[in-house]
Amino acid sequence: MLTEERYAAIIERLHLQGIVKLQELVDVLGASESTIRRDLIDLESRQMLKRIHGGAALVNEKTLEPGMEEKTFKNIQQKTTIARLAAQEIENGECIYLDAGTTTLAMIPFIEAKDVTVVTNGLSHVEALVSKRIRSYLLGGMMKIHTKAVIGSIALQNMDNFRFDKCFLGSNGVDPEMGYTTPDPEEALIKRRAHQLSGKSYVLADSSKIGEITFAKLFDLEEADLITEQMPEHWRPGIAQKTKIIEG
Repeated sequence: MLTEERYAAIIERLHLQGIVKLQELVDVLGASESTIRRDLIDLESRQMLKRIHGGAALVNEKTLEPGMEEKTFKNIQQKTTIARLAAQEIENGECIYLDAGTTTLAMIPFIEAKDVTVVTNGLSHVEALVSKRIRSYLLGGMMKIHTKAVIGSIALQNMDNFRFDKCFLGSNGVDPEMGYTTPDPEEALIKRRAHQLSGKSYVLADSSKIGEITFAKLFDLEEADLITEQMPEHWRPGIAQKTKIIEG
């Protein structure tokens, strides 16, 4: 059986069952275990499935994180509005944390406060900060290729060397009951720790994220101010009673 034929058979079986075991694929496809493992690795890199212990599962959209390039060209006007509002919250002499993400990246041109120190886990962010001659620190750790975000245990340990006046975090979901959420549990850990080390936290989310729930929880709505370009009216009562909304 050709490689692409195996791929098609694996995906077809996943759509039928949701989850498939490695040994089951070996038996059905008549290929070696090492071959099937390589197939699963390649299919996961294409975001067509998610490897789990002993097999694979269908990708749930709530666990998918769009790449930096894809996110850069989405909701540009909304992100600019949010970025400008967020940058206005920074005061002279503050030490802040900027989360990796396109909306926080858009903040950098609008930072006017003097003598600011920024810590970030975003590769693109530190490049933009240096270009603007803002004193900046990039967390060490594993670089996530898809989003150019530094994640993992080394990044968490590195972060504990700092304390922040304010942190600015992106979120893929904002829900009155489920709070702020993001697709990747590894990135959620970094965001949550930045929040814990900050005197004040802000979450940046455009209106398309309001009412959405993704896989990994950051924290409850009450724990951060929400910055958005426009709050959908049917979500306003439930969210406004739990957090301050800053909107354009």
